[in-house]
Formats: sequence, C-alpha cells, structure tokens
Amino acid sequence: MALFLPQYHIYYFMQRLLKTYRHKARVGHPSGMLKNIFGIPHGLHYCYLTMLCALCATGTLEAAPHQLPQPASQEALQVDDSVRVSLVTFYPGSQPHNIFGHSEIRVQQGPIDVYFNYGVFDFQAPGFLWRFVLGETDYMCQPIPQAYATMGMEGRRMVEQELNLPQDKALMVRDFLWNNAQPENRIYRYKFLSDNCSTRPRDIIEMAAGDGLQYPQLYQEGTTYRDILSHYCQNYAWERFGINLVLGWDTDTVITDRAAMFIPMKLMEAVAGATVKTDSTAMPLVKATTVPIDASTDGLVLPPTPWYISPLAVALLVLLLTCLVTTRDWKRRDISRWYDSLLFTVGGLAGCILFFLIFFSTHEATSPNINIAWLHPLLLLLAVLPWFKKGRPIARWLHAANALVALLLMLLWPVQPQTGDWAFFPLMASLVMRSAINAVLGAQTTRGPTSTRH
Repeated sequence: MALFLPQYHIYYFMQRLLKTYRHKARVGHPSGMLKNIFGIPHGLHYCYLTMLCALCATGTLEAAPHQLPQPASQEALQVDDSVRVSLVTFYPGSQPHNIFGHSEIRVQQGPIDVYFNYGVFDFQAPGFLWRFVLGETDYMCQPIPQAYATMGMEGRRMVEQELNLPQDKALMVRDFLWNNAQPENRIYRYKFLSDNCSTRPRDIIEMAAGDGLQYPQLYQEGTTYRDILSHYCQNYAWERFGINLVLGWDTDTVITDRAAMFIPMKLMEAVAGATVKTDSTAMPLVKATTVPIDASTDGLVLPPTPWYISPLAVALLVLLLTCLVTTRDWKRRDISRWYDSLLFTVGGLAGCILFFLIFFSTHEATSPNINIAWLHPLLLLLAVLPWFKKGRPIARWLHAANALVALLLMLLWPVQPQTGDWAFFPLMASLVMRSAINAVLGAQTTRGPTSTRH
C-alpha cells in the first residue's frame, strides 16, 4: 500500500483558509472579491467564512493528501481472505464544524484495513476559496489507512458496526469504494443536508443490502431538518442563531426517517435496527458492534452558552437601548443619527450576507429565506441617507416602508412557513421602532454626534 500522508484536521484548515483570505485581501488578490462587490469590511468576511466552515461540515473535514493509497495487487489478496465492511461513526466534537458527528466506511481484507472518508476536500484546488464561498463545495472520497483513522477524533466516541453482508455484496462494496476513490471518480458536490459524509455511506449500504433493507422508525411525524439541527445545537446558542438566520424555509420541510440520516448518529441508529428481508427470513443488518473509543454518548459537548451572552440576551439589550434612545428622541423631537447609523449598518451588512447566500451562493437550503424581509442591504441606505439633507425625504419613505414590512412580518410570523430564533424578535422590534421614529420625525432637522443643528 502506498504511503499515506497524515490528514489535516478542519481546525487547521479553517486557520489556513482565514489567514490566506486575510493576506490575499490585503494585497488585492481576487479572493477578496466580496469586498469589491459589496464593500464589506475584512472583519465581516472573516466571520462569514467562519460561518461557512461551520455550515459546510456535517462531520470532520480534512485536507486531501497528494497521494492515494492503492489496493493490494490481486496476487496479494488471497482467495480465503474474506471482506469485512463496517459503518464507523464518530460522535460530535466541541467545535462548530464537528458538532454533528462524522461517518466513514471501513473495509478489511487480509492486510488491507482502510477507512473511506467522504468528508475530504483539496485545499490546493484552483479557485478553492472563492468556490467554497459560492457554495461550490467539491469534496471527495478518500481512503484512510487504519493508522490514521482516529487522527483528530481524540476524545470522541467511536462506534463500529460490522455489516452482515454476503461475500459477493461485501466484494461489491469494496470494489465500488476503490473505484470511487480514484482521481477521476472521487469528486462530488457536497450538500449539507442531502449529500454528505453520512448520506454517501447510507447510499452504499442500501446498494449492497438491496430492496429487502428495512429501517426502524426514528422520528415522530412532523420532524424537520431544523428540529434535528437544533437538537445538536442545543448547547450552542450562537450556532443555532446563525443556522436559523441563514437557512431558509426548506430547512423546515418535514422529513422522512431516511432523510434524517444526514446526521451520522441517526444513520448509526437506523443501521443498528435495520433488517434485510429475503424470501424466507429477515436478518439484522449489523453483525457485530464494537466501541473502539468508549467516550461519552453525548460526544464532546460543551456546557450551554451562558444566558447573559446568548443571542437573546444581546438582542434584548439592543431593544432596551433602542427604547431609551427612541424615548429621548421623541421627547426632544429630534433623531439620533449616530445610533441609527450603527444599528442599520450592522443590519445592512447582515443583509448583504443573506442577499449573497440567497441570490448568488449555491449553498443548500439558504433560499428562499424570509429573513431577507427584515435584514436586507437597503438598510445600509438608511444608515447613510439621513446624514445628507437631500437624502432625508428619501430616507423617510424608506423608513416607513421598512417599518411596515418588518411589523407585518412580526405579526404574521406564526402563519409563515419558516421557523425563527427568539432573538430575532427584539431585533426586528428595534428596527421597527427606529424606522417608525424616523418616518414621523425624519422631515425635521436631526442631531448628529455633536448635537448641532444645521
């Protein structure tokens, strides 16, 4: 077997990705194109790319080595060396990129012991950074020798389920995986919910087991993608807030038990209870289960985000500050432009990210997204126009429209198809309040930071 180079854990990839971006943005490299399009500061780019790294990982991502291990020659594989195929599941880690776990397929035959990983990418591929931002996430199937199988997985529970496959089916899986791992075949377009490191092994197992494969029921009727994602983010308030913000109403689709297997632990549970029916018998799909790393069944889950730094606490603080500023403005019959510029700039930049994900990116389930109705790029105009005398009449009408749309969205939220985060509503109320006060008082002269009248 050819020498296999060690894998890079996703943490190191993220550091390389973000450091490379910062360097290229400083020197005007095309990878900084977002700045040229939207004028977004580098700091927000950094947050955006970090968010993409988290959303584009249902398991551990690794940078691909330059050399693939090859199967032993036919002479080296003795006829009496039976093939064993196993599903390997790694429980969640403690970082945003690995809180959903990871799946691989293990193939053993004689001296061959290889894990096939569908969560691998080539960082050196041409245009990788920009294509990653656009959602053109090309991942690959990578064979990993047993010596490197647990690299980067320390402390995470590892469960191996040997599949009860006839030898002809096991050989079919082996040959399919080796063929799929060849350079001309290994690339596939990764989709967070429907085509990832968990769904690929599921499809291969189904191919081998045939039409007789039957899964147990995993969820009650009415479960959605967002319900499952929220379960694994229950201790991570900011990750849950980000997912609820950028993933649209397709994530609220009621899913089947099979679709739920996009999460590695759900695939593991389904395989554990699955049976394969033949003409006369029904045998369990799993022949034996072992736990090579006997860690917590919860994974490396961190404690819950403290309430005082949660998105809801921050949103309520923004609402309180907005109420104080608005009350002061109403009493003085004047507008605090400095506060509006800060509030609407942050909202407008978030709107630029949503706009990009909805209309330009091909990331799965980001479009359509109802949040674009209250966080949109036009908020940037509301941050700037009031500072110019000729722009104030336009700003007043824009504020009126913005307040009306956001208020209607708040009132109609229970009947629209998308689930939100509780932190959305204080933020929406803050935008409504500031737009309303601007619409009422916007025709009057306003105070700037120095409170001087013009």
